[in-house]
Amino acid sequence: MRMTAWAVLRRMLRRRRGPLTASYLLHAVWATSEALVPVVIGAVIDRGILTGDGGRFVLWLGVLAALMLVLSLGYRFGAQIGARASETEAHELRAEIAGHVLHPQGVRTDRLPGETLSLATSDADQVGLLLRIVAFALASLTGVVVVAVYLLRVDLGLGLLVLVGVPVTLGAVQLVTPLVSRRTDAQQELVASATGVATDLLAGLRPLKGIGGEAAAVARYRHASRAARDASTSTARAYGYLFGLSTLLSGVLLAVVALVAGRLALHGEMTLGELIAVVGLTQFLAEPMSGLGHISAFAASAHASAGRIAAFLAAPRLVVAGETDTPAAEAGLELTGLAVGPLRELTLRTAPGRFTAVHVDDPAAADALVDVLSGTRLPEAGYVRVGGTDLHALSIAARRAAYVVSPHHAHLVEGTLRSTVDPDGRLAPDALADVLRASAADDVVALHDRGLDAPVAASGSTLSGGQRQRLALARSLGTATPLLVLHDPTSAVDAVTERDIAAGVRALRHGAPGSHGALATVVITASPAFLDQADEVVTVRDGRTTGRGTHRELLARDPAYRAAVLR
Repeated sequence: MRMTAWAVLRRMLRRRRGPLTASYLLHAVWATSEALVPVVIGAVIDRGILTGDGGRFVLWLGVLAALMLVLSLGYRFGAQIGARASETEAHELRAEIAGHVLHPQGVRTDRLPGETLSLATSDADQVGLLLRIVAFALASLTGVVVVAVYLLRVDLGLGLLVLVGVPVTLGAVQLVTPLVSRRTDAQQELVASATGVATDLLAGLRPLKGIGGEAAAVARYRHASRAARDASTSTARAYGYLFGLSTLLSGVLLAVVALVAGRLALHGEMTLGELIAVVGLTQFLAEPMSGLGHISAFAASAHASAGRIAAFLAAPRLVVAGETDTPAAEAGLELTGLAVGPLRELTLRTAPGRFTAVHVDDPAAADALVDVLSGTRLPEAGYVRVGGTDLHALSIAARRAAYVVSPHHAHLVEGTLRSTVDPDGRLAPDALADVLRASAADDVVALHDRGLDAPVAASGSTLSGGQRQRLALARSLGTATPLLVLHDPTSAVDAVTERDIAAGVRALRHGAPGSHGALATVVITASPAFLDQADEVVTVRDGRTTGRGTHRELLARDPAYRAAVLR
């Protein structure tokens, strides 16, 4: 079932109903006590001061002190419970968003990383804040009811004036709410977009400098930032209209209540203490009426945030996975009649112990093949089998046990060189040294005084493109999975290093007898160094398999291959 904004808000209220109820009850105690303060002050005057009765004076002063203590404690603990519930809900939403992003199958979304970050911060906080607003609004309503009941007891007309005037005033204020809702939704979306652009800009600052693209990137961010600024100004203006109208109408109502009470006092229909109580109650009513008037605007903002969170959580998984948990029995890869995107009829078979290179004439076709093998794209026709089992029937755990696909673009997370190459810390020192040497990543380690403990920034931004590629290759080699698929693993590396890496991968995966004999390696590449190391090269032209043989055999008999490789 697709999650909606209302579903997110209902779920929040349902799973926080305990703290929300406690917070509301304590806030109601606070609001009731605060409403009764002017009433008790009136009683002090009427029954203690005007009568000259010292005992009653002290008694009502004691009641007033007790009332102040109760309202103070009620607000303190009610606000504390409400704040804890609000922050807990926001935390769980952040964890849910992070869990959706970090799920083994990933998430298919066009949101920039900064926009996702905005969902997990400002939007999650906005949704959680609604809990506190709801508790305060319910307490405010309780306070208004207490005031109305007291005024009805003093004078029927005064009580009816409040009972009728408050709903009319709040209803008039709601006329501005749709404007606030629309502008708030637009503002939050534009702010999230600006955050995403800023994050994207910072992450790509180094390559931007390399191609002289800073001016274009800054102009793009400036445009997004100005749009967010203008939307924020527009939203603030709409809130100003809302607050101004609420204050005006509330002020008119309270002024009328005070005027009617004053006329009653002048005609002797109300005692001095009651007049003071009514004046105090009109001042008290200003806060709950303001809160009730603004609740719809806060709710609209929370609804907009909940809608964005719901849409993100409903985003489909990136990787299509099955339920077969049994790992592939062997490392063989079989593609038969595969058609997807530019690929029309691709056939490929590689057996355990074989080092296979695939030379594709179209980069888009190579990308489509990698997408299929990664599980992020379904074939339009044909099938893909790993170890005799249909690829898309395998679960994520089974896939990880059977094979690894290392894409062309290296993705590194913040940590150290050691954690980048060996994230789980499972490699023995000798095995770690082997994968570093095979990928030429030992040269990267040698550049740092701290060796493998040298820090790596997020996305490897402190490293060159070639260094990132070598570390990503070392990480892939370290998994030692039965099947390893590499896509242009050395495109950012110089020719000499590329030759050493091709020989190193060959030696590590296939050069030793025994355990390495069961491994299979597939490299999608145009690199002569890798093509020369392969046991077999499969050529793909116009989306179809057109030939196979060793690198040297194809050079001798295939002019198109020779022209593509030697150009």
